[in-house]
Amino acid sequence: MSALSGQVAVITGAASGIGKALAEDLAGRGCKLALADLNEQALAELAAELTKRGCQVITCRLDVADRAAVEAFANEVKTHFGRADLLFNNAGVSLSQTVEHTDYNDFEWLMNINFWGVVHGTKAFLPLMREQRSGHIINISSLFGLIGVPTQAAYNASKFAVRGFTEALRQELRGSGIEVSCVHPGGIKTNIMRNARFYVDTKGHSDMQAAVSQFDRIATTEPHVAAKVILDGVSSNKARILIGLDAKLLSLIQRLLPVGYQGLLGYFLKKS
Repeated sequence: MSALSGQVAVITGAASGIGKALAEDLAGRGCKLALADLNEQALAELAAELTKRGCQVITCRLDVADRAAVEAFANEVKTHFGRADLLFNNAGVSLSQTVEHTDYNDFEWLMNINFWGVVHGTKAFLPLMREQRSGHIINISSLFGLIGVPTQAAYNASKFAVRGFTEALRQELRGSGIEVSCVHPGGIKTNIMRNARFYVDTKGHSDMQAAVSQFDRIATTEPHVAAKVILDGVSSNKARILIGLDAKLLSLIQRLLPVGYQGLLGYFLKKS
């Protein structure tokens, strides 16, 4: 029997990609699930599939940028299950544009989901975990929370913020019974690029299809593989969970060349 059997797992952005893969894996490990996403239809389909497998599931159509809605979701989870053992702040969006041309509205849209969504989820569920004196908060950052990339400044800012927030939180909660992990996926085969707000590529040209094709070529890790790496990292209580060879390699390069990596990255972007 899985060590996670019987635990309650909360997942935002659960209807697709890493979130869906986490839900499927956790259901197989005997967890009870509280799943949230804006895509109500996809969420309902996933819940129906997992329920057929004998998993206890509740769902919520949720915009993580809405603090009151996230707090209401946390109350719903507490009422239904009485606890929350695992919290995966996974919901996220992407934006491709230079700093000079990024509209303030686009910047706020992305930060409200990618960063504030993590803050809202953490603060909404932390009191329940405090009552339990146990729990594990898992915040999804990115490889782009470790390195800066042209036309990804807004996304970088949000994911660097998630990283800093999570690393500080882990230190604050040391000894409380509540663990904290930060996840940095590299290229994962999800729809995040297809659903992005896209304006320019790294050469200043607007060609979303070309960018999607390039992403598909470099995104080599399947979501179910990412989910397993995350859950193995959670079981080991890792502070930082890197997913994919690209994430591991670039993390190493960034540590060895904290400034110089930018020149290397610029060279390879020009070659591509």
